[in-house]
Amino acid sequence: MLHLLVFSVFGLICVAGAINLLVQRHPINSALSLVVVMGSLAVEYLLLGAEFVAAVQVIVYAGAIMVLFVFVIMLLNAGVEERSKGSRVAMLFGVPGVLIGTVLVAWVLLARSGTGNVAVGALPGPPKVIGWLLFHDFLLPFEVTSVLVLIAIMGAVVLASHPGSKQPDKREG
Repeated sequence: MLHLLVFSVFGLICVAGAINLLVQRHPINSALSLVVVMGSLAVEYLLLGAEFVAAVQVIVYAGAIMVLFVFVIMLLNAGVEERSKGSRVAMLFGVPGVLIGTVLVAWVLLARSGTGNVAVGALPGPPKVIGWLLFHDFLLPFEVTSVLVLIAIMGAVVLASHPGSKQPDKREG
């Protein structure tokens, strides 16, 4: 009973952090809300018996990736976000898309809920197996993700540099 209560509490913290991430007007506050989401997900992983994944969640995502996000936000010198009315196209396709996605996820969860129940900790979880899966079976998606992160960093640097504002030359004569 206590296990389910702690799981539910941290699930609610995760959802509240995600909602707070979306409604914040300042990018740094959004990044801090994302840290809360990552931390609560790490606790959820611990409760599910995936200690290695929880440690990786804290070290890699809540630590390194969030430092990268904050660095890019500071590099872009992002201030308070201006609110706009939004796009009619987003409303036209977004609301039905969210409804269809919610119905689809609910249908899959209800249709598959009775089949293939796996005990907690029965899935491959030792670091050696996870490393083999990551660097052997899923090497291409892993490398594509790393290239996408590199491209995102380069894009942030390009966006941060203003092409019209050149620094004055400090050489004399």
